[in-house]
Amino acid sequence: MKIGISTAALFPEKHTEEAARIIKSLGAETAEVFFSTFYEYRPEFSKALAPDLNGLEINSVHVMPLNFECNFFNTTRRVRGDGFYWLDQVARSAQLLGCRNYTFHGFVKAGDGRDDMRFIGERIAEAHGFARGYGLNMCLENTAHYAYNRPGFFRELKNYCPDLCGVFDLKQARRSGYPWQAYIADMEGAIAYAHLSDMDENGRMCLPGKGIYDFSEILKRMKGAGFDGALILEAYRGDYGAFEELKASVDYLKELADKIK
Repeated sequence: MKIGISTAALFPEKHTEEAARIIKSLGAETAEVFFSTFYEYRPEFSKALAPDLNGLEINSVHVMPLNFECNFFNTTRRVRGDGFYWLDQVARSAQLLGCRNYTFHGFVKAGDGRDDMRFIGERIAEAHGFARGYGLNMCLENTAHYAYNRPGFFRELKNYCPDLCGVFDLKQARRSGYPWQAYIADMEGAIAYAHLSDMDENGRMCLPGKGIYDFSEILKRMKGAGFDGALILEAYRGDYGAFEELKASVDYLKELADKIK
């Protein structure tokens, strides 16, 4: 398992290119680039960003999901086309960064209505097939307020998109109200990477190793589910103090991961 940091952990204090340089200096083995604006989706931005990476491996890219991901689930092909226009831009950018994974949220969930799994599955398969044309994997993340907000959803989607990969997000599992163990079981054999954070005794998010979660148990459970990907720190800027705290958390996860090899 490689340990990395998302540029989202430094946003909005640092722009993406500045965050990448800092992440490299903190000893992370990999990173996720969170494109925060339409400006950053363009390949021209990634072409300029690449030198700032200085050899840092980019595990995945992420976008603001409300910008265009919901378009993929519209019944009108023209509306979906707008989504694919921006996916094309992001996919070309990912190629320039040597990245093969796209962290995908999909559409916003409103209420507890029944999912039309055939329609959702066909739309995700369409988007995934488009991304694969660029060598990019669409990796669906469990999220409390978007498409994958309940255990079982991912397993059902595999009927329509058999090679779909998942992203396990610990904080989003907590926010969804379901046990994190249930999401790991649901994505068994298909977890591409993970977003990790911790929670203190007051319920506030913090960096792994600073809160109440037993990460040794979490990593063992993931390993048992066939996982051997990247562990990405995705806390937010208000959840820690100095940037050096990110390094301490990276080192903490490295030590745990080494013990369960």
